Amino acid sequence: MKNKVSVLFLLAGVLFAACLLISNILASKIILIGPWSAPAGVLIFPLAYIINDVIVEVWGYTKARLIIWSGFGVNLLAVFFLMLAIYMPAAPFYNAQEAFQTVLGSSVRIVFASLTAYVVGSFLNAYVMSKFKLMTKGKGFSLRAIASTMVGEGADSMIFITIAFVGIFPLSVILGMILVQALLKTAYEIMILPLTILVVRKVKAFEGEDTFDENISYNPFHLKQV
Repeated sequence: MKNKVSVLFLLAGVLFAACLLISNILASKIILIGPWSAPAGVLIFPLAYIINDVIVEVWGYTKARLIIWSGFGVNLLAVFFLMLAIYMPAAPFYNAQEAFQTVLGSSVRIVFASLTAYVVGSFLNAYVMSKFKLMTKGKGFSLRAIASTMVGEGADSMIFITIAFVGIFPLSVILGMILVQALLKTAYEIMILPLTILVVRKVKAFEGEDTFDENISYNPFHLKQV
């Protein structure tokens, strides 16, 4: 009998990929949050880390690894077709080509920065969640969620902003953006934590799952182990 795919796991994976796609589109705009600047992707990207936390907590690191690489593939596919759409000749009556390219035509540098930061940050987040769960014997979910977010989001913010904007913005602006992004994403995690805890509890009960990652490989490329 073949293993059945959990509907909730499937939905979590779809939502995870959707958050990544939306955040990459939003990242083309730099917004002001008080006196600080940050890519607009900060508005939705923390949701991806919260979903990552839920997946690791309920289904384990190996399932999270599958979702992380799936999200990576979806983003590559989106980049390919966006570039294709941009470089295809526009219809004579279409007068929004420049705006279309400005919003959706991220440079190779931005795409590389985004995908690199996403992969490193997501795997660090999943690793910390998984290891802490074993260390705490399943207790202290709130602490695990916050700690994993600080590590994952901190690495993500540092890698993305450094690769994307060094040489474009002053160093003081770049450091400020890294700090603001990391703090905002962590604050977001803390504010929404009661909802995350409720979702984890409900999903565990519905799925009958509460995975502890014993005797697994944490190699991000070991995809045979699911």
